[in-house]
Amino acid sequence: MAQARATFGGGCFWCIEAAFKELEGIESVTSGYAGGHVDDPSYEAVCTGETGHAEVVQLAYDPQTIGYDELLEIFFTVHDPTQLNRQGPDVGSQYRSAIFTHDDTQHELATAFIDELEAADVYDDGVVTEVEPLETFYPAEEYHQDYFEKNPTDAYCRMHAAPKIDKVREQFTDRVAEPSTRS
Repeated sequence: MAQARATFGGGCFWCIEAAFKELEGIESVTSGYAGGHVDDPSYEAVCTGETGHAEVVQLAYDPQTIGYDELLEIFFTVHDPTQLNRQGPDVGSQYRSAIFTHDDTQHELATAFIDELEAADVYDDGVVTEVEPLETFYPAEEYHQDYFEKNPTDAYCRMHAAPKIDKVREQFTDRVAEPSTRS
């Protein structure tokens, strides 16, 4: 089967990228921007909150190895979908919780997943994750790609990305790729 794509925004893209790179079936993870109204935005422009973009990661994955439903489960585990326009210390609409769907099936699965979370009262507060069709994905500047790998001792990465990686390794042991096969 052909490669599939999924696009998620859950705060700083460095942290979400690092968590998803741990997984078997993930062929690549690209940090970037989606959901805004400015063509080809820069990081500096997105950080103003005025472009409307969210920091996102776009996954290329093998759906025979890992399903979209599993990606949703992991996404909702590694970020807090109840925080409006923020994740931890990062505040602004560019850090919003968002799922940018690539087709109607992804849209249906994402909204059904959120409905299930809400019905099960998984969180104390309501889920604020936006679900909308992906119009355009803009890859972030090169220095943002593989940021955690390139900067493992960075204080922000140690405080915010490393715990997400640990959570994936602990809660999704059967989905973690061997170190030599990670994207």
